[in-house]
Amino acid sequence: MLKHLVRVRAIATAISSSPKISSQLPIPSTFTFTFSLSSSAMAATDDSLRKSLADKHAAVEAQGNAVRALKAAGAPKTEIDAAIEALNALKLEKTSIERSLIGGSDTREAFRQAVVNTLERRLFYIPSFKIYRGVAGLFDYGPPGCAVKSNVLSFWRQHFVLEENMLEVDCPCVTPEVVLKASGHVDKFTDLMVKDEKTGTCYRADHLLKDFCNEKLQRDLALSSDKVSELKHVLATLDDLSAEELGAKIKEYEIVAPETKNALSDPYPFNLMFQTSIGPSGLSPGFMRPETAQGIFVNFRDLYYYNGNKLPFAAAQIGQAFRNEISPRQGLLRVREFTLAEIEHFVDPQDKSHPKYAEVADLEFLMFPRELQMSGQSAKRIPLRDAVSKGIVNNETLGYFIGRVYLFLTRLGIDKERLRFRQHLANEMAHYAADCWDAEIECSYGWIECVGIADRSAYDLRAHTDKSGVPLVAQEKFSEPKEVEKLVITPVKKELGLAFKGNQRMVVEALEAMPEKEALDMKAALESKGEVEFQVCTLGKNVTIKKTMVTIQKEIKKEHQRVFTPSVIEPSFGIGRIIYCLFEHTFYTRPSKAGDEQLNVFRFPPLVAPIKCTVFPLVQNQKYEEVAKLISKSLTAAGISHKIDTTGTSIGKRYARTDELGVPFAITVDSTSSVTIRERDSKDQVRVDVEKAAIVVKEVTEGHRTWEDVWSTLPHHSSTSADD
Repeated sequence: MLKHLVRVRAIATAISSSPKISSQLPIPSTFTFTFSLSSSAMAATDDSLRKSLADKHAAVEAQGNAVRALKAAGAPKTEIDAAIEALNALKLEKTSIERSLIGGSDTREAFRQAVVNTLERRLFYIPSFKIYRGVAGLFDYGPPGCAVKSNVLSFWRQHFVLEENMLEVDCPCVTPEVVLKASGHVDKFTDLMVKDEKTGTCYRADHLLKDFCNEKLQRDLALSSDKVSELKHVLATLDDLSAEELGAKIKEYEIVAPETKNALSDPYPFNLMFQTSIGPSGLSPGFMRPETAQGIFVNFRDLYYYNGNKLPFAAAQIGQAFRNEISPRQGLLRVREFTLAEIEHFVDPQDKSHPKYAEVADLEFLMFPRELQMSGQSAKRIPLRDAVSKGIVNNETLGYFIGRVYLFLTRLGIDKERLRFRQHLANEMAHYAADCWDAEIECSYGWIECVGIADRSAYDLRAHTDKSGVPLVAQEKFSEPKEVEKLVITPVKKELGLAFKGNQRMVVEALEAMPEKEALDMKAALESKGEVEFQVCTLGKNVTIKKTMVTIQKEIKKEHQRVFTPSVIEPSFGIGRIIYCLFEHTFYTRPSKAGDEQLNVFRFPPLVAPIKCTVFPLVQNQKYEEVAKLISKSLTAAGISHKIDTTGTSIGKRYARTDELGVPFAITVDSTSSVTIRERDSKDQVRVDVEKAAIVVKEVTEGHRTWEDVWSTLPHHSSTSADD
């Protein structure tokens, strides 16, 4: 479900037939209500409002003509006044519909700004190098932000690495060029860029087109229905546009540089990797890694040996990645340095079942298969078991990780109604991928890809095998030898040596590493034409192979083992994106007791809260402060992060300060024998003995007890002055 925030006053007349408005948890006063729509329903409502606006515009024109006709005919004043009153009423209705069309965008931006202002003021994160006016796309995490990030990563390790017995590695950020050449990043890791033809300022081409389309749809109330459909189609197919098509659209819509309004260049590819050199000579080129996965792939052989030469197994890595974004924006969502947590699950391509699949098979959540996308429908709730059994999800292991990702995100605090799994369209996927899904989280910027879960087949290991000459393969030993029909590729080295001289070895290795289908196609082409063009990855070009240079035939052989290249299932997590969406999903405000201000709250689950508990003496009193210190020691011994505040500030203000940091529990010392524990969102308080306070907080924060259980078993405490 998409949740769109709209101003109440802007929808008074215009949405009398629109879906029901339901109040949610309190949020800022200008965001009092949320408008819940599916993507298709939202589009339908937008189209309906545009039609209503056109009808109302025609009615205003007609009523205006009627007023002018009455005046020209010298009609009685009362009749003219009544007509003018009707005209003004129609104009008000027209204005109300206009506000409905543009109000959602304005309110989302206002909500986002309220969240970001709170995050920066409370030092969750801030722009890096702020005193030097900062650098776009770089951010520093402050104390509470570091704690949230640490807690998210700690839970990631527990949920994935420990649960699945994964092999965790930590590889360098600086990567030799040859590694990223083999993986395809050097040649293909690009975005299309345009330049201001006068100033040279660079922009990402698809972002400019996307912004233009969204701005027109949100602000231009005179758009025809055909133009609306056209712009929506452009947005839906944006990722498919070639450089030439993107450039043609920019010229067609007369898009110019945002700041200067100067003309823009034609789009051209820009490689997003930060280049560097390794060593003082500068002769060994390298890059800052754009992802962490390649470090796992190049270590496959050693990891396979460490795992006892057994499949399946998974390797995991958490680390920094670097992408030289053309025009970074949207805060933590698109940055130049960020934290990735990636898993590479290696599996036999002939058996992609998973022993623990049954544990997640009954989960049901929003899924957005490509068929629904192509037909213009919205995401639907689909049981995971059905998605796998019907082939919507390619295999059990991919389905298992989709389920595990769903559990991970929802336990962090992501709203399950604003989380969906979108399948890549056929033209989005790499040619080698068997299937790919994105976990998308909706925030004020729209649906944001936060986790990618892909079946990458055997591409990566084969690419590094071809480039390095080291076979990254697994073996399945047979209990008894098997007679198998095997395709045998025999390069004729003498002929290849005469033709390719110093490049002979690389051509031979490429021929021997050919997949069976490609080899059979080559055999057919050689028999019919006598020669064929053949791509040698390590040379970076095509070569001509003649019939005399290679023999390809099937033979019956006895084998004691099967040697194969494993497939890879890869869940890849953008930690910064997940954290930002978590900030938005947990933020709300509630009125102070006096009703004169809105108090900010982050409803972080204890799992990720930066501080689990605060300890407050009710008043400045040495006995109370001694008790507070005693409780603090108990919390430290229990491993519970906490903050003790012995200032003389009123208890209500201290509660408000820590609510704004998302602290779930507060212990207030108001006697020497017992204390109160307050829960952040309900503001309910229970009374507990001093020596048991830390135990209760530990049990709840670690999930051994719920607050409901605590509330039902401990004495309640009420105070007319303690809160707010």
